[in-house]
Amino acid sequence: MTFSVQNTQLSQESLVEEFFCRSHGNWRSERRYYTLKDGETQEVVSFLTVHFLEQGSAELVELAKLHELADATMLICGAKTTWESHYSEPNFKQVTGSTIFGVQGTTLYRDRGFATSKPVTAEFYLPEPTTMRLRTEYSGSVFEEEIKLIGTKYRTRQTIISRAGEEQMIGQYLERRIQEASSSL
Repeated sequence: MTFSVQNTQLSQESLVEEFFCRSHGNWRSERRYYTLKDGETQEVVSFLTVHFLEQGSAELVELAKLHELADATMLICGAKTTWESHYSEPNFKQVTGSTIFGVQGTTLYRDRGFATSKPVTAEFYLPEPTTMRLRTEYSGSVFEEEIKLIGTKYRTRQTIISRAGEEQMIGQYLERRIQEASSSL
């Protein structure tokens, strides 16, 4: 059955497009990072804005160029996420930033990684329409993440960071939609 691989790819692309559309909006993210070796826990509250990006958008064209893709319009959809984070530790400052995600096939292209400002890629799949699983590898580390949409107002996320085959950190997130981002969708 040669058509099943192509149908699976088309299905994943349509699922991820819907997933990003449903993530569009403003979110309050409460997260906790557990450092497994020393038992340290860090709490962070972030305010996220997720904008859905359509194929051919300026952001996705720039992302494709950053990754040196042959066709700058090949990314089928994506998202731009901006954040403002507040750490519970008194010596941590407020952190702001943004990242661009773009999709082609089962590869998620990013303009930066979790722990690097360099462009990275992740492999992803959606075992169901409301759940995305990602695996990203760079600099000797592996980042496994699951993002789950719960209704229209909640998302959960979990990230497991491993190095040399040993789990180093777990991040757990509860995100609440605080309002829809303005959209031209």
